[in-house]
Amino acid sequence: MFRLGWFLGSGFGIQPWYGNWTGRNMVDWHQPGIYVDLSTSLERAGFDMLFIEDTAMIDDTYGRSMEGALKYGMMAPKNDPVPLVPLLTAATEHIGVVATMSTTQYPPYLAARSMATLDHITRGRVGVNIVTSVSHRAAQNYGAEGRFTHAERYAVAEEWIDVVGALWESWEPDALVHDQDAPLYADHTKVHAIDFEGKYFNVRGPLNTIPGPQRRPVVAQAGNSEPGRELAARSADTMLALAKTPADMKELRRDMDRRLLAHGRKPQDLKIFFMVVPYIADTQADAQARFDRKNAAKQDPDNIARRLWEMSFVTGGVVDYSKYDLDGPVPQEIGNGETTTARAFLEGTAQKTLREVATGPSNYGMNMIGTPDAIASQMDEAMQEAGGDGFLIYGDMTRRAISEICDGLSPALRRRQLIRDGYAHKTFRENLLDF
Repeated sequence: MFRLGWFLGSGFGIQPWYGNWTGRNMVDWHQPGIYVDLSTSLERAGFDMLFIEDTAMIDDTYGRSMEGALKYGMMAPKNDPVPLVPLLTAATEHIGVVATMSTTQYPPYLAARSMATLDHITRGRVGVNIVTSVSHRAAQNYGAEGRFTHAERYAVAEEWIDVVGALWESWEPDALVHDQDAPLYADHTKVHAIDFEGKYFNVRGPLNTIPGPQRRPVVAQAGNSEPGRELAARSADTMLALAKTPADMKELRRDMDRRLLAHGRKPQDLKIFFMVVPYIADTQADAQARFDRKNAAKQDPDNIARRLWEMSFVTGGVVDYSKYDLDGPVPQEIGNGETTTARAFLEGTAQKTLREVATGPSNYGMNMIGTPDAIASQMDEAMQEAGGDGFLIYGDMTRRAISEICDGLSPALRRRQLIRDGYAHKTFRENLLDF
């Protein structure tokens, strides 16, 4: 068996808003309705988690202007995902919800307190995805004029999670007495200041709220670079991973197992979810035609502009691809942003034109094409070879896509007994780690 998650790649932000099947996304993306529909459908389909991305800027790397971002709705506008979490868990009973928090935007005490609060409200079904915020504009929105290097961003993140973890543990498990006769609510000798003094953070503590049902909310990590993998091996419970083939999945799993052991942890302590983009239809021919139409649409000038916007963004504000000739060579600078994604864009491009790259394959994991049963078979084969933990579905955020996955693919997986058909535990952490 393996697990399923859904990657909400546009966060609590504008979703696909023009073209077919987009419904009222243009005007309703900021309301909870479609996200509640998504969450209840995912739970019905046996998903372990909903993974919500976040960014906090309107990026202007491409063309050195906000025009592209706001013309197409590229990562903006976007709401804070944290207030959405209780609405989703109120409508469900089992599924975990992972909200993204940036080590640039959230001071450790605020993050620890917010997550502990959400752990109470959700009855133990919240997780936090730790990111380092690649955009210089996001950093400037929070008062950081300078730009950390990629390595230093992760050094900050390691210290940040140390502080947050210490705050979550600042109340001993038996600190709560709950003696109404004495009266004595909590034993003050079992609640401790953490007195953390580091290079980037100085935090006294203790946390001023009690531990939640999970005590330590589930920690997720999405970076696949060297420092990102180290952070995941050191501190995360689950990890988003990009791989193009089952062989790549297997190698990444082996690499993470080595890193986990080096940090004194067991391989089963980290659940890796591999990103997959499904193209589903009633017949194999229809599914292939659907993929082919999507692929052909990449030649559209608007889609080229959107891809160049993405390529510019992941460099962390360093490379503006609008400056370069589409039919000329591809600049090979990685930048200081999402280095894994940037490398994936540039892999094998030395002899290609920028147009070929902008209209080429995506770098969002593996494409799977076919009927629900055919894709279930592909997933089974990939997971048997890789020995991984699960897949993270990255699909269009439309009600059509939700139904295709939850009412089409999931039943096909269940018929093969490949995914869960119920939840054995109450908390996200327990369900995530139960096999």
